[in-house]
Amino acid sequence: MIRLNQEAPDFTANAYQKGLEDHYRQVSLSEYKGRWLVLFFYPRDFTFVCPTEIEGFQKHYDEFKEVGCEVVAASTDTIESHRAWFERDLKDVEYAILEDPAHRISRAYEVLDEGNGQAERGTFIIDPEGMIRYFVVSDGNVGRSVTETLRVVKALQTGGLCPIDWHPGDKQVEKK
Repeated sequence: MIRLNQEAPDFTANAYQKGLEDHYRQVSLSEYKGRWLVLFFYPRDFTFVCPTEIEGFQKHYDEFKEVGCEVVAASTDTIESHRAWFERDLKDVEYAILEDPAHRISRAYEVLDEGNGQAERGTFIIDPEGMIRYFVVSDGNVGRSVTETLRVVKALQTGGLCPIDWHPGDKQVEKK
């Protein structure tokens, strides 16, 4: 069962990634040890809401990297499907896109809809020690907020108590 402050489920999977010679590589959770990671799941390639989120994470990708956080996406589609879609419609996306046609990763992170074989919209923030520090899973019809995900990464990195709508430079709550 996925729980906060518990170790994130390990994975190794093939990924599509722009800029590589053949656009494919293996990605493991262990390669992100020592860095923050946002792992997000989306339902399917060639859909309507998903590209808005994928492009949103790309739009803010440099900001994630500036705070020492990597971004990785995943769906239950194959790597060939990812390549066809990203090379046609999402040419600017630089981060890795995991394939999960056997549903191992989406099942381990408890985002798999067993009825239709696709992932729900799940967002997981994993700290440098590999612990899940934040997660949210939402209905496939509603896109997530990338800026909120970035805000939460920054808040978690402070190690302090961050009140509602906290942003870097804002006052934190003091323990009494």
